[in-house]
Amino acid sequence: MSYVEKLQKRISVGRGEIPGDWVLKNCRFVNVYTQTICRGDIVGADGYIAGIGGPYEGKKEWDAGAYIAAPGLIDSHIHVESSYTSPEEFARMVVPYGTTAVVADPHEIVNVCGLAGLQYMQQASRLTPLHIAWMLPSCVPATPFDHSGAGLTAADMERPLRQHNVSGLGEFMNFPGVLAGNKDVLQKLAQAFDSGKPVDGHSPGLQGADLQAYIGAGIQTDHECHTAAEAQERVAAGMYVLLRYGSACHDLPRLIQAVTPATLRRFLLCSDDLHPRTIRERGHLNESLRLCVAAGLSPEAALTMATLNAAECYGFHDRGALAPGKRADIVLFDDLANFHVAKTLIGGEEAAVNGACLWPVIRQPYTEVSSSVQVGDLSPERFALQVKSSLVHTIDIQPGSVVTRKGRATIQRDGQGDFIYNPQEDIVKVAVVERHRGTGHMGLGLLRGYGLKKGAVAVSIAHDSHNIIVAGTNNTDMDTAVRALIKSRGGMTAVCDGQVVCTIPLPIAGLMSDHSGDWVAARMEEFYAVGREWGIPDTVDMVMTLCFMSLPVIPEIKLMDTGLFDVEKFRFLSLEAE
Repeated sequence: MSYVEKLQKRISVGRGEIPGDWVLKNCRFVNVYTQTICRGDIVGADGYIAGIGGPYEGKKEWDAGAYIAAPGLIDSHIHVESSYTSPEEFARMVVPYGTTAVVADPHEIVNVCGLAGLQYMQQASRLTPLHIAWMLPSCVPATPFDHSGAGLTAADMERPLRQHNVSGLGEFMNFPGVLAGNKDVLQKLAQAFDSGKPVDGHSPGLQGADLQAYIGAGIQTDHECHTAAEAQERVAAGMYVLLRYGSACHDLPRLIQAVTPATLRRFLLCSDDLHPRTIRERGHLNESLRLCVAAGLSPEAALTMATLNAAECYGFHDRGALAPGKRADIVLFDDLANFHVAKTLIGGEEAAVNGACLWPVIRQPYTEVSSSVQVGDLSPERFALQVKSSLVHTIDIQPGSVVTRKGRATIQRDGQGDFIYNPQEDIVKVAVVERHRGTGHMGLGLLRGYGLKKGAVAVSIAHDSHNIIVAGTNNTDMDTAVRALIKSRGGMTAVCDGQVVCTIPLPIAGLMSDHSGDWVAARMEEFYAVGREWGIPDTVDMVMTLCFMSLPVIPEIKLMDTGLFDVEKFRFLSLEAE
């Protein structure tokens, strides 16, 4: 059927002249344009909504009188790799919670595998009904100060940005480069502008004239607001602000007070990083909707942020609302307080019912992005500190956030200046080990607030260059943990007294499993149980928090394979505080 013929059919269905392909009969539905709840039929043809109101007839009819229909939910910023599953499995986890589209930045796998990683993610996502709009990572690596598996220059980005299956430029983390007017940095922005595609932002703590200059460079969004005042400043300057609620970052409750009737249309919802354990326990964006309503926002306003606002921000003109001519991406809720999802329709087809997905499992081969962990010059002695003072800088974890504080502590040292773990102090050693090229680079630091009281925990996910990061109470267990990751070709492992207690292999780029989301979630339950037994509190995400301790674009202090880094001053920092 030609496009003209499809339009003719849609018009006839909308006028009530012929039956639609399907009808949701007599349902209440959320109109995000008018912020009201209406009642009527929703009729569809060829994957699109043909009419609302009715009464309409359809070849297939669902009685939706017990439900409230809303547009399919859109996550405005997420890294699929942080689900530790492939795109096919990620879709199977989130679609039952009403998610029908996500804006995804694959900079985790692209930092490891380059553009081959982007191509794998695009190919895998075509095997699911979930619409994944892929952004092109803007900062690979995130900074020039550590070692990733790949790099993208402005010249590398020109061709992908012109492709229809790339929706824009991913979060622009190098705000110092923007503010300094670095030519190579600005050339990346120019490539995006030439392609006519949006640019996502990333500017934690930026304010005043620097923020004005950053926005003036054409950057449209930010998901790194820490306070309501930061959110208000960005909205007032024309930015979209993404309210984040994921596995490690719980900014939404702090920021929701910035949402008013006057500012509502400039806010979106996102999860950023979300792992299977969180999805299984709390859901996806429906959890964010619950939080918004519990904080006093109307259900209609909360749904507008999760649908229409996201669609308009990213130019998804065919979705984001229940209206004629929009894609029939529809979620049926039992109510608008708990946001339990009864059914998810994508393109008018039932994609999930009562938590169960209805499409077959087909997986994309991952040979081109198969992980190979190459670590050079490894031994327990490499993890020894040689500090000349007992007064040291520490990386202080902030529960519920990936922002850290630059702390100071007085530690015990042995005769060679190495750190001696004290069970009375919540300080452990942390190391970042280069894993892409076997260079032997290793950065060492001290982590406060992680809670670990014995053994070591290591993962091959260390944002954003994705080297190995390991936290531990002693050098031998840290060395054993890294060796276990080499053997499993990446993943997560917990070691105590020289014995591997639990390991989850992640053979896809050292970031994702080739098993189902349920398998990963179950293994992570075991992994987190070990962490709790070893002292890591529930207020600290055992894996996700550790992953972010190496990200040198989120304040205040982080650790890379090249050393301790002061994010605010954008320079390396000595471990000694004197």
